[in-house]
Amino acid sequence: MGTGGIIPLIGVPADVKEIDNKPFHAVGDKYLRAVIQATGGLPLVIPAFGALYDLPALVARLDGVLLTGSPSNVHPNRYGKAPTPAAEPYDPERDETTLPLIHETLSQAVPMLAICRGMQELNVALGGTLDPRVHEQPNRMDHRQPKHDDPDVQYGPRHDLELAADGELRKLAGQDQVAINSLHWQAVDSLAPRLVVEGRAPDGTVEAVRVTDAKNFALGVQWHPEYKVLENSFSMAIFGAFGAAARERAEARIRAPELGQAV
Repeated sequence: MGTGGIIPLIGVPADVKEIDNKPFHAVGDKYLRAVIQATGGLPLVIPAFGALYDLPALVARLDGVLLTGSPSNVHPNRYGKAPTPAAEPYDPERDETTLPLIHETLSQAVPMLAICRGMQELNVALGGTLDPRVHEQPNRMDHRQPKHDDPDVQYGPRHDLELAADGELRKLAGQDQVAINSLHWQAVDSLAPRLVVEGRAPDGTVEAVRVTDAKNFALGVQWHPEYKVLENSFSMAIFGAFGAAARERAEARIRAPELGQAV
């Protein structure tokens, strides 16, 4: 969706995937398309090289950060739990990249939108924990992806989302409930101290969070608004707000070039 004028640069951290016994750094097509179509931004794939980066310098050049979903999960040792087969598969290279990237993004007040695994990373980075198999907990729904080959069924509406009355997502939705998809089997266990709940599923599962002390847009959602984003008004509102914040950051960097330099 072209908006004209300044095109913000949106960093999108990659997963590490093995293809023919070789490591590849990859990002799902739907996330990159959503950046272009719904924010008017330019996605920059960030390989999962962790400590090889000068993160302050990297983040200083970005106007936004999008943390994507993934088949992999945050390694339990990142939130003080022992690894088990129930929490697999893992992507330690991504963990090594995204967790410090989250801190640097917030430190430099760069807008951030965290989706699915991204929201779980946000919670872990700020001191929270995860439940690796929420569907096995008493009185919880099965939030996992439907067993169907059609992506429209997989990403179709699954349950309502109850939005916090005073939350940012409530303002974007213009109503207190919206229908969302659900494709996750991990979820927030203990909420990080710097996060506040923006929305819950009918079973109480945390489905959206906001960083309370962030100086810019910083939201996490457990569902997948990136899927066919142009066909969903709530998804468009989320990406639109993220894109607007990124564009403001880009404009500020042009007015004050020192904002684009690591300090």
